[in-house]
Amino acid sequence: SCGAGPRRLRAAAMAGFVRELERRAGPALRLEQRAAGGVGCVVWDAALVLAKFLETGAWPLARRHVLELGAGTGAVGIMAATLGANVTVTDLEELQELLMVNIENNKHLVTGSVRAKVLKWGEDVTEFQPPPDYILMADCIYYEESLEPLLKTLRDLTGPDTCVLCCYEQRTVGKNPEIERKYFEV
Repeated sequence: SCGAGPRRLRAAAMAGFVRELERRAGPALRLEQRAAGGVGCVVWDAALVLAKFLETGAWPLARRHVLELGAGTGAVGIMAATLGANVTVTDLEELQELLMVNIENNKHLVTGSVRAKVLKWGEDVTEFQPPPDYILMADCIYYEESLEPLLKTLRDLTGPDTCVLCCYEQRTVGKNPEIERKYFEV
């Protein structure tokens, strides 16, 4: 994992590297990544694409309640917060430290609000109710074993007016095409 206990915090920070995400208006987001760790430790292309899409204004975010699943570095959710959304970025416990660092590093750009919380797919979502206006997902359709828990979480979180924006890299090798097909079928 890319999480760090107090002893490993300094070592983890030393192993980090910053990814800048340009914005149409104002300074770029500065997102710390980790050179070692799980898939949530770097800003993936799908997160960049979704973050830039949000900037187009196609979906108005100001004063909207937004929840990001599998936030990783928080790139997408933090971008939404710079556009005026009230955002909760969620991921596993081991990614909370990285999320907190990135929220802190970019808080001066936020015009809405942003906070990080632990959410393990398939588990209770009561604390995330009422349903958000938007659910954001970037590159979450990846592991076959997480498909059912992800779909359960989506069912439990969405209300009649919730819009789910899902961005993912279409992969053509291995099991990924089958996983994508199954996700959209279910």
